[in-house]
Amino acid sequence: MKGKVKIVKVIIPVISILIAFVIGGIIIAGLGKNPFEAYAYLFSGAFGSSQKFAQTLTIACPLIFTALAAAFAYKCGVFNLGGEGQFIIGAVTSIFVCLKLGVSGAPGILVSLILGTLMGGVWGAIPGILKITRGLNEMIVSIMLNYIATLFMGYVYTNSLREGSTPQTAAIADNLQIGRISDGFRVHWGFVVAIILAVVLAYIIFNTSFGFKIRAVGMNPMAAKFNGFPVKKLILSSFVISGAVAGLGGSIELHGKQFRLMSGFGQGFGFDGVAIALIAQLNPVGAAVVAFFFAVLRKGSSTLQTGMKVPSSVVDIIQALVIIFAVGGTVLIKKPSVQKLLNRSKNDKVSGKGAEA
Repeated sequence: MKGKVKIVKVIIPVISILIAFVIGGIIIAGLGKNPFEAYAYLFSGAFGSSQKFAQTLTIACPLIFTALAAAFAYKCGVFNLGGEGQFIIGAVTSIFVCLKLGVSGAPGILVSLILGTLMGGVWGAIPGILKITRGLNEMIVSIMLNYIATLFMGYVYTNSLREGSTPQTAAIADNLQIGRISDGFRVHWGFVVAIILAVVLAYIIFNTSFGFKIRAVGMNPMAAKFNGFPVKKLILSSFVISGAVAGLGGSIELHGKQFRLMSGFGQGFGFDGVAIALIAQLNPVGAAVVAFFFAVLRKGSSTLQTGMKVPSSVVDIIQALVIIFAVGGTVLIKKPSVQKLLNRSKNDKVSGKGAEA
């Protein structure tokens, strides 16, 4: 049965995407446009050249980090909705390091990324501490911390580190920018870090004793407690690691793409990360794949709009439908009747083999 459930979990996102594209095609046809031609423009915008493909991967990079942050926390049964705030705090820390500490070159990048990661972990620890000590709802606390982080970033780029009359910080030095993989394929190395991190987190979650404890707490914290697991420590650890992953993502986004803080930095990445993690069934590697799909939609939507005069909101509808169908499908397979059906098909196979023998 476990094998079948795994197969179903992989199939659900695929079917969700296909259904969402079919409905999106119907909407496009309702606008008087050819849906096949529209989707050709969409995918051309994301894959039409090496430059466009590189831009798609660059867009996917921050989404991977926030999705990994959400997935890791959810595996422990806690809901970290503060990925955006932790992402921003990581970037704010890095901009201070770059502009105030006088660091330079590869050592400067390393120091900045480490401190950004640590501060993201500290910011992520706040809802964890309040949950295990005061019983406060981590969703509300983490969402409120998003607003605090955003407002603090606004203070930084409009006051303390403002560049002249423009409400933005100065750009980091060229020697503090993360390099590109090649001149012909201009994806910064931060994307490679994101992929490696997805693989590492998948290994930790599914192949280590620590990951087993995290998953045990996520499935049944009371049973985990009776089995001697330090539930509160594991919950706090999941928040810290989740926040650290998001903080690292914010630092890499600053060093690899944005180079400065300004209005809108990090906006929407946190909640998109939550949606991506849910669609990917909380699998880190799957989260990287789904993040890439979201990036394809984002990159291709501009080409779709300019080439076919189709509103970019159609792509937003497709993205929303994928989320709805994927989450709905996940809930469906957990229903007792569906579980019973999967068990029955397995038993039928076993009985059939016994009869043949």
